[in-house]
Amino acid sequence: MDSLNLNFKSTFLTNIPLPIPLFPSHKPPSSAKPKTTIHSSSSSSSSSVTPDPWSLSDGNDPTKPKPRSKNSKNPLSDDNARRIIKARAQYLSQLRKNQGSRAQTPKWIKRTPEQMVKYLQDDRNGHLYGRHVVAAIKQVRALAVRGEGGYDMREVMASFVGKLSFREMCVVLKEQKGWRQARDFFSWMKLQLSYRPSVIVYTIVLRIYGQVGKIKMSEETFLEMLEAGCEPDEVACGTMICTYAKWGRHKAMLSFFSAVQERGIILTAAVFNFMLSSLQKKSLHGKVIEIWRQMVDKGVAPNHFTYTVVISSLVKEGLLEEAFRTFSEMKNFGFVPEEVTYSILINLSNKNGNREEALRLYEDMRSQKIVPSNYTCASLLALYYKNEDYSKALSLFSEMERKKIAADEVIYGLLIRIYGKLGLYEDAQKTFEETEQLGLLSDEKTYLAMAQVHLNSGNVEKAVKIIELMKSRNIWFSRFAYIVLLQCYVMKEDLNSAEVTFEALSKTGLPDSGSCNDLLNLYIRLGLMEKARDFIAQIRKDKVDFDEELYKTVLRVYCKEGMLRDTEQLVEEMGTDQSFKDNRFILTCFRAMHNQIEDDQLDKKVLAFDHPDTMAIELMLNLYLADENLMKTEEILKLLLQTAGGLSIVGQVINKFIREGDALKAETLTGLLIKLGCRLQGATVASLISLFAKQRKLKKAQEVFSAVADSSTCEKSIYNSMIDAYAKCGRPEEAYSLYKQVAEKGHDMNAVGISIVVNALTNIGKHREAENIICESLEGSSELDTVAYNTFIKAMLGAGKLHFASSIYDRMLSSGISPSIQTYNTMISVYGRGRKLDRAVEMFNTARSLGLCLDEKAYMNLISYYGKAGMRHEASQLFTKMLEEGIKPGMVSYNIMINVYATAGLYHEVNELFQAMQRDGCLPDSFTYLSVVRAYTESLKYSEAEETIDSMQKRGIPTSCAHFNLLLSAFAKAGQMGDAERVYKKLLTTGLYPDLACNRAMLRGYMDYGHVEEGINFFERISESVESDRFIMSAAVLLYKSAGMELKAEGLLDSMNSLGIPFLKDLEVGLKLKTS
Repeated sequence: MDSLNLNFKSTFLTNIPLPIPLFPSHKPPSSAKPKTTIHSSSSSSSSSVTPDPWSLSDGNDPTKPKPRSKNSKNPLSDDNARRIIKARAQYLSQLRKNQGSRAQTPKWIKRTPEQMVKYLQDDRNGHLYGRHVVAAIKQVRALAVRGEGGYDMREVMASFVGKLSFREMCVVLKEQKGWRQARDFFSWMKLQLSYRPSVIVYTIVLRIYGQVGKIKMSEETFLEMLEAGCEPDEVACGTMICTYAKWGRHKAMLSFFSAVQERGIILTAAVFNFMLSSLQKKSLHGKVIEIWRQMVDKGVAPNHFTYTVVISSLVKEGLLEEAFRTFSEMKNFGFVPEEVTYSILINLSNKNGNREEALRLYEDMRSQKIVPSNYTCASLLALYYKNEDYSKALSLFSEMERKKIAADEVIYGLLIRIYGKLGLYEDAQKTFEETEQLGLLSDEKTYLAMAQVHLNSGNVEKAVKIIELMKSRNIWFSRFAYIVLLQCYVMKEDLNSAEVTFEALSKTGLPDSGSCNDLLNLYIRLGLMEKARDFIAQIRKDKVDFDEELYKTVLRVYCKEGMLRDTEQLVEEMGTDQSFKDNRFILTCFRAMHNQIEDDQLDKKVLAFDHPDTMAIELMLNLYLADENLMKTEEILKLLLQTAGGLSIVGQVINKFIREGDALKAETLTGLLIKLGCRLQGATVASLISLFAKQRKLKKAQEVFSAVADSSTCEKSIYNSMIDAYAKCGRPEEAYSLYKQVAEKGHDMNAVGISIVVNALTNIGKHREAENIICESLEGSSELDTVAYNTFIKAMLGAGKLHFASSIYDRMLSSGISPSIQTYNTMISVYGRGRKLDRAVEMFNTARSLGLCLDEKAYMNLISYYGKAGMRHEASQLFTKMLEEGIKPGMVSYNIMINVYATAGLYHEVNELFQAMQRDGCLPDSFTYLSVVRAYTESLKYSEAEETIDSMQKRGIPTSCAHFNLLLSAFAKAGQMGDAERVYKKLLTTGLYPDLACNRAMLRGYMDYGHVEEGINFFERISESVESDRFIMSAAVLLYKSAGMELKAEGLLDSMNSLGIPFLKDLEVGLKLKTS
């Protein structure tokens, strides 16, 4: 086919009959195009049309028409015939637009009487063609039902021979719909006497062949036209080019176009547009631009469509300035750009970071009242997201909804990211779900955007579920998907999954520095330093491209492990990396390691140490401390102290060591600073003392304190830390002693120190001393805060000084100190213990009215006092209210509420709560079962109570005497001493030793129901092991007397008198028998 095209071009250029010159003598159509002068009604009082300038001349100089004459005209050449036809059409068009009272009608459109007769005979009154032409068209069209070779065109058209003029035959040919009928009719047409070769008829045939893709036949027809001596004009050539363009024969099209250009034929804008559009569809943007430039050079005026296509191709080829220049030219010529043109330019500006230009284009588009597409909106949303202008992004999305612009998955993905950045995690989740409901969820980017939102919110499990959902739907896993999944497992601290994911990521190519940094940080967090070292060696071997963060993390591992040689090698490597040439972190490391180097070739920038990096200093100090190189550590400190703010940086490093719990390094640096005559800030010293206190290293804390205690600038924070250290290390007396020493020196302790001392004294039961400090603080000038007042109130509650605790609360309010929820909790206990339940309820309601977030403790504190007061209905209502507020009860809360019901014998309610607490994941403990046993015994359900105790034992929950005593007491009160004795024996078999309450219950049962002999035997059995008790001994005396054993009774009474135990006179044997 290519060889055919080459031959075709060669023929087009050379096979021209000699009588027709290669280049006609007249000017090209673009320069010879006549100009029609039109005077509008607004500029003239009457419409005028230039008289007909065309005559049937040869058309060589149409601007100078010959005058009319009666002589016959020379025959027209084909090229001039087409010019005259077009010019007449334009003239008539202008004439119709300027119809008026004085409009002129050219003589050549008037009919002679003979012409009128012919017109009527042809029945063309109101019709486009004559009857015989219409018949011919129908006759030829009807052949479409016959196959190839099924008819002879000569026979079919025999009746029309000599009846059709050349023009009428052209009409018949033009009206054909089938290429076969057109081919056969054209062959018949050429046999007629009225036929003469013309570019017009060949153009008609070319167009018909081109419409159905008969390219070879088109080429043959075009060659035939040349051989017939017809000079191809811009229409014929344009038709041929459009055929090539339509059917994707771009190589042939460009070859033919080149031939056309060499012949000097100027194509129309429509043909150029067809070429440009066809080339652009095949992404041949370079060719589009090439054709466009030739079009401009030839002076062909582009239209709206031309600009739209060309701007798109310029953008695709990266010719940005030319694209914007062409866009401006388009607007200057009065063309309104389409939405797609605005869209691609906005997207281009966005990618190039030209925010102002993108927004200007968008505003220009809005001023033209062009509704943006979802692609344009996506570009703008991406721009707003990139510039963190989230309010405008959400405003644009609202505008989309108002204008009913359908959002696609890209837009929903951007919205998810924006909501995530704003912390609106629920809105992001709703948007993701909406995307899925609309059936738009198909791109991994949307899944990963939602996963990253979950990661940012700390919800790792949901992030992993999103990625697993994506995997289950067979959505392709990109490299970025593995990176996000690795972040999930790192945050989750799932080492095995993280390593597997990293291995999968490595298979897609060299891992990125961020992923390496994530996995390395995981190893560090888990304390797997050996794995961290091996991992570093592997990624350095693989030549992973390190960024600054990865360098820092690797250096942190080396410094922490004391790997001096590796550190030096890495720092050298970092120093030679040109991308980190002016990096302050790397310069600081290099300077710290090369303090003693005197090399003239060393970069002066490296020696600069005016603004050292804190993290770099920390790592270098960490390195030499781990290497136990105190000399080098001291050198770095000296170097650092010579700079402005150096001491502050060292303080930050020491604080970092303290936060990490590395007391040795912090202490070493502190000692070196003291040696160098420097004094750290009080907060740093206080933090170091607190660290030693936390590690129970009181002696170390005392040493640090002693080094600064004699200073006149010793801060209160240091005293507070030392007092706290004494308290935490179990030396409250020394904490109190230090407090008094500070007070004697005239220093006023702040609220923190006072609170620590009061709390320490309260914990060891020295309530009087605590009270004295509280009184001194309230009477003195100390500025107390909420925590201090809470400590005072709690201390006095513990001391039983309820009135004083209440007065402290009143003082707190009068001083303008706002109570906290802890304050109200403590005051509820103060009033509850003082049996002022109404005031306790008042405290609870006050806290609620102030908008404080009432916690579980506040609710259960008041509920417990309701229970103790027997107000179980109020307790139940408050518990229900707590559940409605969304507060989930814990073990203690369930136990308190169960006990409230149990005391009242409401075993149904107890069972319900017992089941509820297990559903909530709270396993019943010994206290829970004690309440359940109490509920059954109070409601006389003795067998259920005993089954509950057995159930405890089966579940491995330890029983106590209290559990058995409830059942013993119940049996004894009911007079069922046989059952009581059985339970007593069961208690002994469990390995428990009966306490005083159990023995009292048994002896009371014997005495109340007159079981004298059994009672005496029981007393004599326990008398050796039980401690002296007033009730037991008094009951035994009465039992002895009832049995007539006066001597034993007298002996027991003497023993009681000698022990100073008074006899209970209100006891009576058989009291319950008499009552019954």
